[in-house]
Amino acid sequence: QVQLVESGGGLVQAGGSLRLSCAASGRTFSSYAMTWFRQAPGKVREFVAGINWSGSRTYYADSVKGRFTIFRDNAKNTVYLQMNSLKPEDTAVYYCATGIDIGTSVAPHNGNWGQGTQVSVSS
Repeated sequence: QVQLVESGGGLVQAGGSLRLSCAASGRTFSSYAMTWFRQAPGKVREFVAGINWSGSRTYYADSVKGRFTIFRDNAKNTVYLQMNSLKPEDTAVYYCATGIDIGTSVAPHNGNWGQGTQVSVSS
């Protein structure tokens, strides 16, 4: 099983940017699709972005389309989430996970989540 560690979260003002990283252990990282989810207090965990194993296909939630970019570097076993034009409603704990490319999104492998990284956006 791939072990995942997220980093890069923090406190930023509305309109600012952050780049999240998800570093994976193991030699099978490049065979997995990857996905970012987020969970705000009192809300269910929701899909943010996904990417197939090669990086040739990406998927986004409507709420982040045009502002967030997911990309990966298989040589570094890392997937990234570049977040621009951040809004207070983007405040959440962000999690990465391995997953399955289902053609319209990436479905996460349940139970294979990182520990999460907190993103807080002030107005």
